[in-house]
Amino acid sequence: MVTRKECEARDRDDELKGFRDQFLLPDEVIYLDGNSLGPLPKVAAKRIQHVLAQEWGEDLIRSWNAHGWIDLPQKVGNKIARLIGAGTDNVVCADSTSVNLFKLLAAALRIRPDRKVVLSDTANFPTDLYIAQGLIELLGGSRELRLVETASVESEINSDVAVVMLTQVDYRTGGLHDIARVTQLAHEAGALMLWDLSHSAGALPVDLLGHGVDLAVGCGYKYLNGGPGAPAYLYVAPHLQDDIRPPLSGWMGHDRPFDFDQEYRPASGIARNLCGTPAILSLSALDAALDVIGAADMNAIRKKSQDITGLFMDLINERCGVFGFDLLTPNVPEKRGSQVSMTHANSYPIMAALIENGVIGDFRSPNVMRFGFAPLFLRFVDVWDAVDRLHGIMSERAWDRDEFKVKAAVT
Repeated sequence: MVTRKECEARDRDDELKGFRDQFLLPDEVIYLDGNSLGPLPKVAAKRIQHVLAQEWGEDLIRSWNAHGWIDLPQKVGNKIARLIGAGTDNVVCADSTSVNLFKLLAAALRIRPDRKVVLSDTANFPTDLYIAQGLIELLGGSRELRLVETASVESEINSDVAVVMLTQVDYRTGGLHDIARVTQLAHEAGALMLWDLSHSAGALPVDLLGHGVDLAVGCGYKYLNGGPGAPAYLYVAPHLQDDIRPPLSGWMGHDRPFDFDQEYRPASGIARNLCGTPAILSLSALDAALDVIGAADMNAIRKKSQDITGLFMDLINERCGVFGFDLLTPNVPEKRGSQVSMTHANSYPIMAALIENGVIGDFRSPNVMRFGFAPLFLRFVDVWDAVDRLHGIMSERAWDRDEFKVKAAVT
């Protein structure tokens, strides 16, 4: 059995250990929810103060030019591009993941007008499915959202499919799709490939250009640490950029927005996917946060992610196996993202008790406990301590209190 001293030794040898001090982390809290909301980078806090006091407070509207506000969507997009293997000027940062998914899904169906099917799996993040459902309803039911079990996705990609829409990391189980293989199969069938990278970008290497991915979206507030409600991003492969006819043809996506023409004319390249005025405060926070993760080696992040998730799973089996937990996350490191999920008959009150005891994870219906492992700030000893606290809660049945069984509005 792994000891706490052994974990301390691994922390001393960790090449990423210096990054922890770049985050504001509460004392006595073990934060295992970076897959839902990353913690606050210190540089982001400083940047926001500067934007508030100087750029907005003193320079006012002049800051669109003087401080480059107008260029932030592309500037931030290029920083994200380096994390997802997207190349320069192929990513733009704007809006929410859901809005960006709507844009790209609508564009994909227009590019493949002779095909009727959007293919996805039943395990996909629900809002992605809602967006597809709403778009299909808007199109008068002329398209179809076809949902299949995850294991059947590859066999269901055929000549009826216009676009395959999947999330790379399963938000419930942490299981990882083979992005290269599925993209290849989509292309062999003549379909476009659209990936949601919300649970993978910043936690594991992604190579969109290398794998020939057509379209992708993702959020800025999980492993990218951009803050609650941080702007999302979208990617369009270079060969498709001028084929995109944006369904949301806003003025920021116009070829010359400050000519104020009455007729829409899309900008060239990735910029045509912009719509409304950029959210400068949020973009500025994300811009600063990306400098932290951008200084780290993504392969080192991935290696530590696999190590700490593996340690957590081993410790759960060794110390908490008798308490009725079932691990959902693949045991093979290459087949999981940077989270571990498990079920229990009393998942919600157990998670509530853990949070009360300073170990913050989250709960997903109907009975899933999720733990996200962000390698930049988590230590091996944090993993050991988290399992130790869980063991104590289970041994003492500390979770079996009425206040832990009342579900909060956000779980």
